[in-house]
Amino acid sequence: MLTDEVKIKVHAGKGGDGVVAFNKTKMSLGPTGGKGGNGGNVYFQGVSDLTALNRYKQKRDYYAGDGNNGARDKSTGHDGKDIVLSVPIGSVLKNLKTDETVEITQVGQKIIVARGGRGGQGNFYFRSPTNTSPQEFEAGRPGQEFEFFVELLLIAKVGLIGLPNAGKSSLLNELTKAEAKVGNYEFTTLEPNLGSLGGVIIADIPGLIEGASGGKGLGVKFLKHIQRTSVLFHCLSSESADNLRDYQIIRKELEKYNPSLTQKQEQILLTKIDLLSDTELVKRIADLKKGGLEVFPVSIHDWEALEGLKQRIFKQI
Repeated sequence: MLTDEVKIKVHAGKGGDGVVAFNKTKMSLGPTGGKGGNGGNVYFQGVSDLTALNRYKQKRDYYAGDGNNGARDKSTGHDGKDIVLSVPIGSVLKNLKTDETVEITQVGQKIIVARGGRGGQGNFYFRSPTNTSPQEFEAGRPGQEFEFFVELLLIAKVGLIGLPNAGKSSLLNELTKAEAKVGNYEFTTLEPNLGSLGGVIIADIPGLIEGASGGKGLGVKFLKHIQRTSVLFHCLSSESADNLRDYQIIRKELEKYNPSLTQKQEQILLTKIDLLSDTELVKRIADLKKGGLEVFPVSIHDWEALEGLKQRIFKQI
């Protein structure tokens, strides 16, 4: 199951302590205490893996390395090791302490979210003409600690929506070779699938049902992923006995969840037309037109129809 929101607490590393030390060699007497290394930083980095948030379900606290203490020979301790936490592109990171938000939109995008503490100065750095044997040193500073709410909102130009078994996953597979799982039972798709058609990202949004906006079935969990799409391709299955009702169910749920979703560009697809005879197909299209729906018939077994659908997608984008 896709994890699309988590809370993560990050701890940057503490800076190493400075030290007090002296050179005991004759003619070279003096302070030699080095400073501590800086604590490690915490970063978030964008990846293409939509399931990247799954790894944070069991473990919520992540620590960068502490800086090492300074050495006796004026040497600076090693800096603490940074940690990089992978999140899917489309993730919105909200700092729950500062209320600041930042979005990861590109693979490889890397942002620092917690800075390690500065290493403390050793007594070598406190020497002066009037203080030739300083005993002073600094302790390392603590690193920053923050809790983040990470929410994944899919980045896709095209969203395939419709009731369960409307043929969305099969279409995605044929258009993009996404290898989404398909089957003839409710909620075959339990998480969004993405594919790319000539650089256009297409998302197969899991099957919605009546009452989804109120939490029924998969509920609002995936409705939010429709918000970023530029155009919706609404799939109606030829197997259904009442396509008009099917269409109205989904439109009603979109309206209840967020009225702006009903203002998006929309194309209506009549899927699985290979299950209808030519006569039945003509009648179905005519009936839908009388009901106010202009549909584009398509089947994964019809090469010409698929090519026509691809052109419609490019035209809409």
